[in-house]
Amino acid sequence: MNRGSASHRRYNPLLDEWVLCSPGRLKRPWLGDREEVSKAALPSYDPDCYMCPRNPRAGGARNPDYRGVFLFDNDYPALTENDAPVGANPHPLLIAAPERGRCRVIAFSERHDRHLGSLPAEAVEAVIDAWASESERLTADANAAYVQIFENRGGMMGASNPHPHGQIWAVAHVPTIPRRKAERLRSYREDRSNDLLGDYLEEELRRRERIVEETDFWAQVVPFWAVWPFETMLVPKRLVGSLAELGSEERSELARLIGRTVRRYDEVFAAPFPYSMGWYERPRDGGDHRGFRLHAAYHPPLLRSASVRKFLVGYELAAEPQRDFTAEEAAERLRAIVP
Repeated sequence: MNRGSASHRRYNPLLDEWVLCSPGRLKRPWLGDREEVSKAALPSYDPDCYMCPRNPRAGGARNPDYRGVFLFDNDYPALTENDAPVGANPHPLLIAAPERGRCRVIAFSERHDRHLGSLPAEAVEAVIDAWASESERLTADANAAYVQIFENRGGMMGASNPHPHGQIWAVAHVPTIPRRKAERLRSYREDRSNDLLGDYLEEELRRRERIVEETDFWAQVVPFWAVWPFETMLVPKRLVGSLAELGSEERSELARLIGRTVRRYDEVFAAPFPYSMGWYERPRDGGDHRGFRLHAAYHPPLLRSASVRKFLVGYELAAEPQRDFTAEEAAERLRAIVP
């Protein structure tokens, strides 16, 4: 399937969109922007960090002397539980609608200098357990139609604090990208009586061109339609719709795989690798989502080195996404790393 140096488009069936693949673009000279890469080692405890134990947070609350996972409401949430009306829409093309929800923060560890690649597997499994239980709790307590679990790692991806943490947002409506995925997965199941990601994973495991790692219960793959240079997905081999449905062995294996994923990324350019990671769980809006398979997507921006990132600009913003080397090349580079 590797098409060498020929430009071509690849179809993303999860979003019903195309990606332009332009192999060989990395050969062009680069005189553009370079990010500053911090070499400073983080302390195990930072008295100025609003996520470290015992410290006051920006909103005034003080953290307990916690160990391991710590969950709290975001002091500056993007959503509130108040869904006050936004007023009448003045025109059919000028539509606004209220939205409510809850924004939670999850600190992965009390240690300021740790991350999901440096925590022991049992600590990462505790994070997975917290993701699962919090998603279920928010669905019930906040009457959420969708819960988005995500992690932004590194300042390049907008992380406002280096303390190891992620976020969990519960929203009253299914957001745009999960909704598009749910529609595509439902349509595929109705047409073929199977789940799209299950069939896709089976084909990837058969071809093995884009598989980074396979375990008994999981597979990590660079999607055929990947946009970001080293984008990967974690997909369970069993059809489950949420983290809460995972068994103990599946969770333990996932914890080890997440740790290896982060360490593998860090070794690509021998530097902490920024990324944005999100879990896609089955929507809770009452629709038929029996074909929705749980999966995680990693979107790391680095392209040429630890200081040169991929920019989605120009053609990407005006027309369609584009990548500079093939998914097969990315998988080969990641697969060669033993984390």
